[in-house]
Amino acid sequence: MSLLFTNIKQLIQIRSEAEQWVAGQDMHQLPLIEEAFLLVQSGRIKAFGPMAECPKPMADWEIMDATGRLLLPAWVDSHTHLVYAGHREQEFVDRIKGLSYQEIANRGGGILNSARQLQASTEAELYEQSRQRLEQVMRMGTGAIEIKSGYGLTVEAELKMLRVIRRLKENYPIPIKATFLGAHALPAEYKNNKQAYLKLLIQELLPLIAAEQLADYIDIFCEEGYFSVADTEQLLSAGQAYGLRPKIHVNQFNAIGGVAAGVKYRALSVDHLEVLRKQDITALSDSSTMPVALPACSFFLGIPYTPATALIEAGLPLALASDYNPGSSPTGNMNFILATACIKMKLSPEAAINAATLNGAYAMGLEKEVGSITVGKRANLLLSKPLPSYAYWPYAFADHHIERVFIDGHAMS
Repeated sequence: MSLLFTNIKQLIQIRSEAEQWVAGQDMHQLPLIEEAFLLVQSGRIKAFGPMAECPKPMADWEIMDATGRLLLPAWVDSHTHLVYAGHREQEFVDRIKGLSYQEIANRGGGILNSARQLQASTEAELYEQSRQRLEQVMRMGTGAIEIKSGYGLTVEAELKMLRVIRRLKENYPIPIKATFLGAHALPAEYKNNKQAYLKLLIQELLPLIAAEQLADYIDIFCEEGYFSVADTEQLLSAGQAYGLRPKIHVNQFNAIGGVAAGVKYRALSVDHLEVLRKQDITALSDSSTMPVALPACSFFLGIPYTPATALIEAGLPLALASDYNPGSSPTGNMNFILATACIKMKLSPEAAINAATLNGAYAMGLEKEVGSITVGKRANLLLSKPLPSYAYWPYAFADHHIERVFIDGHAMS
C-alpha cells in the first residue's frame, strides 16, 4: 500500500537518521517543512519534502489532501501502568479531603489497593480492561507505549500482568515495551522483611520472566519508605544479568541518590524527577540516560513539577510521558501531557513536542523506529484538524486537535 499526503500545511519533526535525541537549547528547535508532501509505502516513511518536489502519484496510490493541516509523528508514551484492575476514585476523594499520597498508602491504599484488585482479577478480565485503555490512548494519538507490571506484587500476579502485556503486543500494531516493576511497593506480608521480598523477585521471578521473555526492562521505585539506593543497585544488577536494562522511578518525593545509581547501571531513563538536586543534574551529564517528566502526576497529586528548564539549561535532554495509572495519573492522554508541560513546566511548544516524540522514543529504545519524520521509520502519524500553528495544540488545551491517527500508514477507524 502507498499513501501520499499532499499540501501539508506543516510537516513537523523532520530529522536525519543519525539523531537519537535532542538536548539543551536544541530542545527549542523543531524542524519542519511548510507546504509539504509525505509518501508512505509498506507502512514506512518513503519520502517527504516541499510540494514542489512531490512525486507524480501512481494509479494505485491513496491520496490524502492535508490542506490547512499539520502532520507530525504520533506521540511516544515511555512510562505507563496501563495494565491494572479497577479504579481508585475513593482515594481521589480522600486527597480532596486533605490526606496525602503517603497517608493514603499507610492506610492500605495506593499501590497495595491496586494490587489487591489485580490479584482478584482473572487474566481475561485484566486483558479486557487493558485492551480498552490501549485502544483509547491510540485514538488520542499514542503510536508507541511502554507498560509496566508492579500491581501484582506476587509471583503469580506479576506474571499475569506481564502475560497481558505480551497479549497486547501480539494483538495491536503499535510498538509496546514491557517493564518488570515487581519492586513497586512492599507487599503487606513482607512489610518487615524487605530483603526476603527482593530475594523472591531476584531468585524466583526474574528467572521465570527471562524464560518466557516477558520483559524488556526492569524498574524499581527508589524512594523513602519504598526501596533504598542499595536495594535499587541490588535489583538492577540482578536484572542486567538477565538482559533487562533499567528504567527507574526516582526523585518523586525525595532525592536520595537514585539518579546517580541509575546512571551507574546505564538506566535507559530516570522517571519522575519532581525533586532535583544539582548533583543529580551532574550525574546525568555526559550519560546515556534520558530524564523523563510526568506532569499529569504532578497535576493530579498537587506536587511540584519536574524542573524542566533546569535540565534543559544544563544541556540535558528531556522526555515527557503520561504515567497512566489508577492512583496518581488516571489518564493516558498525551495531548494533555503536552499542554500541561507547556502551561505548568514552562516548556516551549517546540521542546514539549520534541520531548513527547523523539526523546520519548529514545526512552523506550525505539529511536530508530518512531518519534520523527525520518525516511525508513514507521509511519505512525498524527494528522491534525485545520490549525493556525503547532503552538495552538497546547494553547487550546481542552480541544481535540487530531483528525486522524495513522499506524504503519493505516488510518485508525
